[in-house]
Amino acid sequence: MSIENPSVGASPIATIGRLAVSWKVRAGAIAALHLIAFAIMLRTETGWLGLSLFALFWVFLNGVFLAVLRRPGISAALSLGLVAMLVVLSQFKFTILWTVINFFDILIVDSDTISFLISIFPDLRTTLIIAALLTVPVLVLMWRIDPFRIPRPMALLGAVTCGVVMTGLSLAVPEEPSDQFQGVNHVSTFVRSGFTTAYELSTKGWIDVDTTTSDQLRAAAHEPCQMSGKPPNIIMVLDEASFDVSGLPNIKVPPNYRDHFKSFDGKARTLLVEGSGGPTWYTEYNVLTGLSARSYGRLSYYVTRIAAGRVERGLPQALRRCGYKTITLYPAYGAFLSARKFQETTGIGRFLDSKDMKAGDVEPDRFYYDQALKMIESEKGDQPLFIFVYTVFNHFPWWNRLRPELTPDWRDPGNDPEVDEYLRRQMLSARDYADFKMRLAQDFPKQSFLMLRFGDHQPGMARIIDPAATDEMVAQRMQVFDPRYFTTYYALDAINFRPKDVSSALDRLEAPYLPLVVQQAAGLPLDPSFAEQKKILDRCQGLFFQCAGGAEARRFNRLLIDAGLIKGMVSR
Repeated sequence: MSIENPSVGASPIATIGRLAVSWKVRAGAIAALHLIAFAIMLRTETGWLGLSLFALFWVFLNGVFLAVLRRPGISAALSLGLVAMLVVLSQFKFTILWTVINFFDILIVDSDTISFLISIFPDLRTTLIIAALLTVPVLVLMWRIDPFRIPRPMALLGAVTCGVVMTGLSLAVPEEPSDQFQGVNHVSTFVRSGFTTAYELSTKGWIDVDTTTSDQLRAAAHEPCQMSGKPPNIIMVLDEASFDVSGLPNIKVPPNYRDHFKSFDGKARTLLVEGSGGPTWYTEYNVLTGLSARSYGRLSYYVTRIAAGRVERGLPQALRRCGYKTITLYPAYGAFLSARKFQETTGIGRFLDSKDMKAGDVEPDRFYYDQALKMIESEKGDQPLFIFVYTVFNHFPWWNRLRPELTPDWRDPGNDPEVDEYLRRQMLSARDYADFKMRLAQDFPKQSFLMLRFGDHQPGMARIIDPAATDEMVAQRMQVFDPRYFTTYYALDAINFRPKDVSSALDRLEAPYLPLVVQQAAGLPLDPSFAEQKKILDRCQGLFFQCAGGAEARRFNRLLIDAGLIKGMVSR
């Protein structure tokens, strides 16, 4: 390290005095920048991994800037500005969309999120401009007073070393789906998502797919949808975090508990999903596209954001081909994980989010069923309706007695308090659904309805599956997709309608087949892609990604890419 001469032409004694004072002040200013970064790290990061990645990222940024500028003061100021901006934007995003910032916010420019944030915070743009204008003179000042110079090779070596260590840590301890929802570790989560994404894209691209296949889908873009008579309205209900716990050891359930999980024919069917304890959007992707989120590997956490604008095949598109109006009633902001853009890509024509419906944070299921009833009334016409209804009342956490006035006669069965609260909310959901069916029959006696309900994932109480299992055992079982932790339910119901064909509604089914079940039960002709997927279902006996070690899913992805139904994922 070298120091520039701050005074030329002054007396030796005066120069030495000013140099000593100047050196201490300037060194103190630079040290203060590093101390501020240290304070931010302690305030926003938790755990050894978060702290380590923050520290490594801080040294990495300084090393990169030093390799270009050689000045430690301006390098620290630029690094601190980037880190502070990253933390502030992440905290801001978390307060609105419940997720911290990640690398995909840069890699995939999410116009929905940006326009949404600006619409609810119109002063945000002005605030960012003012902050940038105030930053410029500070940087100029640091540039002028910084007397130190760092050799570029030393700076570059430090940056490269930190980059290698960050890569190793990020790949050795990949992020969990729950990490994005904790509201902490803003910098380290961003770093981990960046290295994980870079590794996945460099090794296999966005999606797992066969390189080539000799098969191809029959072109049928303009084929008419031949139907005999008007098809039923279709209502698909996402039953939040719900599955049948009656078969678990030492669990006491209320009378008639299992009835909610049975279909119109009295059968209780199980659904294999791809997430456990939280990621609703995995199953959302399954049931709208008919595809597997696991095809995205470590990038599956971002599946709806990646698929938005790229995956144009799915249940809503197939239903629109047969004349349906397609509607989603979404219980969060539409910008959450690009839900609005993703669903519109798959064929949803009208997307109403929580803001449109004026929903509170956690509404009982009947709120969303009432919204569906209003939608059916307002959309009267010749076109059949497809309405995708989400419920949220059974969402985590279960340690609080949520809206006890809705169940005045409830008595806890005598399990763990969280399990009893979970059961109470399930029973309320079952009651609200039964009331919804009754309203449909009473209010629309001349219309027919096909209904499909499904549990999107198990609740975040994995220990109820095996109370003797340790956290490490549970984590290992989830890594290999032990079906005990990934099994929910699905059920078919009908009002003024008899399902036409339930041959695909097997007793056990992977979630990507639900679009196929819906279309066949409604008596709709299958387009070529779903006709091909029906062959896979028959060959694999209800399995999809789990069939043949993922080979069937990879082949099917290639067919859809070659047919132009998946775009921009891999080079052709």
